[in-house]
Amino acid sequence: MSRLFLACLLAIFPVVSMKSPIFGPEEVTSVEGRSVSIKCYYPPTSVNRHTRKYWCRQGAQGRCTTLISSEGYVSDDYVGRANLTNFPESGTFVVDISRLTHKDSGRYKCGLGISSRGLNFDVSLEVSQDSAQASDTHVYTVDLGRTVTINCPFTRANSEKRKSLCKKTIQDCFQVVDSTGYVSNSYKDRAHIRILGTDTLVFSVVINRVKLSDAGMYVCQAGDDAKADKINIDLQVLEPEPELVYGDLRSSVTFDCSLGPEVANVPKFLCQKKNGGACNVVINTLGKKAQDFQGRIVSVPKDNGVFSVHITSLRKEDAGRYVCGAQPEGEPQDGWPVQAWQLFVNEETAIPASPSVVKGVRGGSVTVSCPYNPKDANSAKYWCHWEEAQNGRCPRLVESRGLMKEQYEGRLVLLTEPGNGTYTVILNQLTDQDAGFYWCVTDGDTRWISTVELKVVQGEPSLKVPKNVTAWLGEPLKLSCHFPCKFYSFEKYWCKWSNRGCSALPTQNDGPSQAFVSCDQNSQVVSLNLDTVTKEDEGWYWCGVKEGPRYGETAAVYVAVESRVKGSQGAKQAKAAPAGAAIQEGQEIQNKALLDPSFFEKESVKDAAGGPGAPADPGRPTGYSGSSKALVSTLVPLALVLVAGVVAIGVVRARHRKNVDRISIRSYRTDISMSDFENSRDFEGRDNMGASPEAQETSLGGKDEFATTTEDTVESKEPKKAKRSSKEEADEAFTTFLLQAKNLASATTQNGPTEA
Repeated sequence: MSRLFLACLLAIFPVVSMKSPIFGPEEVTSVEGRSVSIKCYYPPTSVNRHTRKYWCRQGAQGRCTTLISSEGYVSDDYVGRANLTNFPESGTFVVDISRLTHKDSGRYKCGLGISSRGLNFDVSLEVSQDSAQASDTHVYTVDLGRTVTINCPFTRANSEKRKSLCKKTIQDCFQVVDSTGYVSNSYKDRAHIRILGTDTLVFSVVINRVKLSDAGMYVCQAGDDAKADKINIDLQVLEPEPELVYGDLRSSVTFDCSLGPEVANVPKFLCQKKNGGACNVVINTLGKKAQDFQGRIVSVPKDNGVFSVHITSLRKEDAGRYVCGAQPEGEPQDGWPVQAWQLFVNEETAIPASPSVVKGVRGGSVTVSCPYNPKDANSAKYWCHWEEAQNGRCPRLVESRGLMKEQYEGRLVLLTEPGNGTYTVILNQLTDQDAGFYWCVTDGDTRWISTVELKVVQGEPSLKVPKNVTAWLGEPLKLSCHFPCKFYSFEKYWCKWSNRGCSALPTQNDGPSQAFVSCDQNSQVVSLNLDTVTKEDEGWYWCGVKEGPRYGETAAVYVAVESRVKGSQGAKQAKAAPAGAAIQEGQEIQNKALLDPSFFEKESVKDAAGGPGAPADPGRPTGYSGSSKALVSTLVPLALVLVAGVVAIGVVRARHRKNVDRISIRSYRTDISMSDFENSRDFEGRDNMGASPEAQETSLGGKDEFATTTEDTVESKEPKKAKRSSKEEADEAFTTFLLQAKNLASATTQNGPTEA
């Protein structure tokens, strides 16, 4: 029952096969009597560097028998002809086997630990028999795409006869080339016979751009009859043994293609071959790039025709065989020299994952986190823009040591924060031209080079700042940055930009922002205040947000510092001078009028004496009299109004003092002014206790409330009128003065300056 349950679980949850990080050559071929060198890769961790390495041979039942190990063990069959060398710095170990025999052919494993652990890689070794040892056949080996020269000796008897080379088939030997000028179509423009002279008893057959199909048995012949000289030729065409390349996931690898000076000027290509299929071009020197490698591949030409290709941000699907070649059309074609690599991508990587795509709106900003090897903390760091039209060339835009491309000034900054394996790049004021691929590069470990794609999309920047600001020299300046509610919990900052970074500045929180209507309670305004602007304050200023060590969006504003122009300032003062002089003169007239009530009457007499018929004062400038009259006509009504106001205020205050001395007895009111009595005798001589109610009220001012009372006050015999309050009397007096001032001003306007 338990077995049935286990079988059901395995059917539902298939067994997960973990890919081994150990990597080596899949196939190795050689010839008897020769030697091979097999290199195996492993992740260079501290544990793996010191773990046992081994080379074992697989048996019929899957058991793997150890033949040699890094701990010193060597099997009897390998004694004296094999060794294993560990290279912990590069994470590799090499197995060398010499004096190979046909019995060495088979399936092997190179691995770490014990053979049953699973940390290993399968290797197939095939050892073939040397045909030259079995017969009188001459063996020629040549690399694919190269040139081979076959030497054919002959006797003097056949020195004048036809020389030829034919290739054997199952039933016949078809002609390849001969001394009469014939060349087979399969070898056209590639094969020819070279005869050095009649005294030389050797002719040579030269075959260029050897193809895989050229491999086989040939017959080199001088003469056509039974006495012809014949030699058997075995031509072996060798495909390049792939060089092993080990790369971690998200890391970078480099392929250096060196095909020789004979093809230095021929277009180069790099193609990828998967599952035994065709080799698809990844990049070539004619500008072609595969879509899967857009933005993360670059080709760099070097000296002596070397063609270097760098691939960043490795993916699992990048693993496989790569072939570099030279061909006029930049495409793989049989008969041209090639070089091969086998790339293994280790999924157990130390490189942290980072976004492969960042998006920003027009006018907004983006922030990119760039990883680097923490051991390279002091190395220079760069940010470059990948250019598709230039074979993936990546010119630097900014570097940590201060280099800045001119058109990015004020927009781009590289910050070493947060550190410990990551630096930050911020680009703002985005335009459509900024879209594309960018690389993070350091002078240290090139395997940590990474790629990010920048996309510019529709939308509005989140942060609101003025575009350009003009500040005046020596005056204060305030810059405000509006943050929406989504950044409520973020740290806000202002900084001044330079090509070495952005220096933080003290800021002020001005509370909620009115720029965002969706959530005013959480939106904020953060301001930068400069008390006294100097010329050094000119430049770019950024406001932005941070969440812990990570930087967010930014906005930039340029501040231009200028000085106030003295000429325009003097003109403004000149315009304001007449008005100021008039006000000052009016104040002087008002003060004189308050001190001398007959001031206006005297001034009127002076103006009448200085009328049109009066002689001109030689000491006065022309036009002075007319302007003075106009000034007086304007200021007289104003002065009267002011005088009336002062008098009214005086009346109110006098009434207030009198009210203090009044005494009310029951329903009767008696107004007693202590100033009405000169001495105490007068006060005692007047006994009003028996007087009638009508005689008990004494009028102090008579009809004129503002007249000064005398010692012998006479009681008014007119019928008694209702007593007005002091406030009503003051209001009436003030109204009377205002009406008089208004009438006088109207008369002045009608009669002109002279009459005034």
